Amino acid sequence: MPKEVCSDIPKIAITGFDEMIIENFKGILEYEEFFVRINTHIGIININGFQLKLENMTDDDIKVTGKIESIDIERTID
Repeated sequence: MPKEVCSDIPKIAITGFDEMIIENFKGILEYEEFFVRINTHIGIININGFQLKLENMTDDDIKVTGKIESIDIERTID
């Protein structure tokens, strides 16, 4: 069984430069049209771009669309 199914480890799927799906997220820390910060159980995912939108949000996953320029991951646990 995949780790992301039976644990809190996030799974990130990126489709081109226009779509990103994050599974097993905890919450949204910051949301602007050009910057999104998403909290996970192991760190924070920073997404930079233009015309960013949050779509198809459920308790377990979130979809970010727009012109994604860069992604940065801040690890908060070892």
